[in-house]
Amino acid sequence: MHLAPFRTFIEDLARASGEFIRPLFRQPGLAIEAKADDTPVTAADRGAEELMRARIAREFPAHGILGEEFGSERLDAEFVWVLDPIDGTKSFISGVPLWGTLIALLHRGQPVLGCIHQPVLGQLLVGDGTTTTLNGTPVRCRATTRLAEATLLTSDPLKPAQHRNGAAYDALTRRVRLVRTWGDCYGYLLVAGGWADVCLDPIMNPWDIAALVPVIRGAGGTITDWHGHPPYPADSTVAAATPELHAAVLETLNPPPSAQRRGAALP
Repeated sequence: MHLAPFRTFIEDLARASGEFIRPLFRQPGLAIEAKADDTPVTAADRGAEELMRARIAREFPAHGILGEEFGSERLDAEFVWVLDPIDGTKSFISGVPLWGTLIALLHRGQPVLGCIHQPVLGQLLVGDGTTTTLNGTPVRCRATTRLAEATLLTSDPLKPAQHRNGAAYDALTRRVRLVRTWGDCYGYLLVAGGWADVCLDPIMNPWDIAALVPVIRGAGGTITDWHGHPPYPADSTVAAATPELHAAVLETLNPPPSAQRRGAALP
């Protein structure tokens, strides 16, 4: 598949979204609302998605769209754009500059092109499953294979216990070298760029995941859900720099029942 025209478009779309959002970042008095799931949303989220939807409709009227703020249209189309205008809205409303925009292109239901744009940091990461570039320069994941040498990132350290196996996640944090909460899309940018080794999230939506798949794969990394199943569609994400490291992470996160019983029996 010839993705070059789509790649140019996704880069332009990301920059346009960033130009809209950036002036609203840290703007005094920006209204913050709570959605039905109690997550925050602002005029920046909604306005950026409206802008992107309008440009997609003008350029590719036959394509479908799935967005965090305004739902879906034409999901049965051959090509579908998946939009998360501000991934990390909690960071955005807290003045933390690590939020970003996620854009993906699905072909027959699978992500073939993805982009992570960090407007404040001036970083644009684009991947097609084969190559990934940061501001036009190819990047690769690190060659880390052992947990003891790995830097682990996650968005919220409380969520593994709420949604998965908290004890297994705690065991993982004890086996890696460093644990940081540089999460949301920025964490996956760090893995793809070769600055961190693992980024995981125990609960995710399609618009959180789609762009990550071609970005991580294009940088040579491995990405699945929490249990090693295909990464999209899924409800969780584990991305690692190498297959060996990814396997070690999954083994720790998903201990056999006998190991869990032994752990529970310890004083």
